[in-house]
Amino acid sequence: MVILVLNCGSSSIKYQVIDILDDGHSLLAKGLVERIGLAEGDLTHKPSGRTPYTLHTPIPDHTTGIRLVLDALTDREQGVVASLDEIKAVGHRVAHGGEFFPQSCIVTEEVKNKIRSLFEIAPLHNPANLEGILSIEKVLPGIPQVAVFDTSFHQTIPPTNYIYALPYEYYEKYRVRRYGFHGTSHKFVSRVGAELAGIDLGNSKIVTCHVGNGGSVTAVLNGKSYCTSMGFSPVDGLVMGTRCGDVDPSAVLYIAEKENMSFADINKMINKRSGVEGVSGVSSDMRDIDAAYEAGNERAILARDMYYSRVKQYVGKYAALMGGIDLLIFTGGVGENSADLRESVCSGMEFMGISIDREVNASVRGRNAIISDGNSRVKVAVIATDEELVIATDTYNLVKH
Repeated sequence: MVILVLNCGSSSIKYQVIDILDDGHSLLAKGLVERIGLAEGDLTHKPSGRTPYTLHTPIPDHTTGIRLVLDALTDREQGVVASLDEIKAVGHRVAHGGEFFPQSCIVTEEVKNKIRSLFEIAPLHNPANLEGILSIEKVLPGIPQVAVFDTSFHQTIPPTNYIYALPYEYYEKYRVRRYGFHGTSHKFVSRVGAELAGIDLGNSKIVTCHVGNGGSVTAVLNGKSYCTSMGFSPVDGLVMGTRCGDVDPSAVLYIAEKENMSFADINKMINKRSGVEGVSGVSSDMRDIDAAYEAGNERAILARDMYYSRVKQYVGKYAALMGGIDLLIFTGGVGENSADLRESVCSGMEFMGISIDREVNASVRGRNAIISDGNSRVKVAVIATDEELVIATDTYNLVKH
């Protein structure tokens, strides 16, 4: 079954076309639409095994962008399907499902209304995700659509770990609680990692580290999310590219009062001006931070050390929470590609049974591998995440009948 997977941002559309079979899958094409709403937009289309195709043209809205994607998929030279009839379903990444969606679901009017009701607590993501759904309704009317939520995997977290120690009335009135994100990735890598390490997922203690420009760490107990570092929003937890992560709320209030900040100013500071970019003054991209680190930039050294240290803190925290750890997994853009991050996090963790093979670790970039050595009681793995495959698989399972 050929499935189109869409991840719609406020001004972009990431897509993949995946042919799902009962016994496997194949990637037919992937691509990216950028600069939606600006004077000139970009489409980069990459059919598997062929030369990428680039188009520069005005893309005023998501519907136009999706039409361009469908044109590319059926193009005589660059296309991967003979006609749109071959596409049997569309799966969408939706950032926030609140407490409504403990699993993926077929899109209905009720589902759309619930996604819309969460705009207030996910203003940067849910409106764009819903726009993708509405756009498909216009250009491929009648095709089944499935919503796959970043928050669904974390709906198994117990109240002890998701309720904030704020007046309980705010949970009752506004559903202010820990939701967690990157759930699709944590779900995927925990299952693939357990299989690679020869561990029974249903009887395991796994810590998954999805580390990139955004990042989160999850305690996966017996295959289910037990706690996660992101909270009510993606700001919480790790030091990230431009997000502050854990911080004393009083420090934010103090700065806001001193600087006469509005709520919008505060939101911009903790989301867009903090993290490694805010500390280093260099960049939000860890490749730039690495270069500045090697050049001896003191603030870049501080920023990277903080970034690494926060991951390590959460590994220890979640091992303690679960009463041990069987498997530690690194994934995400930095987790999969930075041997330095992985070595830094694992260094000094021998007391917990974590010991890595430094030569093997140094050789691993963006591929699945066990990097723990023969003395390690805990398996340590690098797993390349594939959120699009999870979305396609969930879509297939929901619509195949």
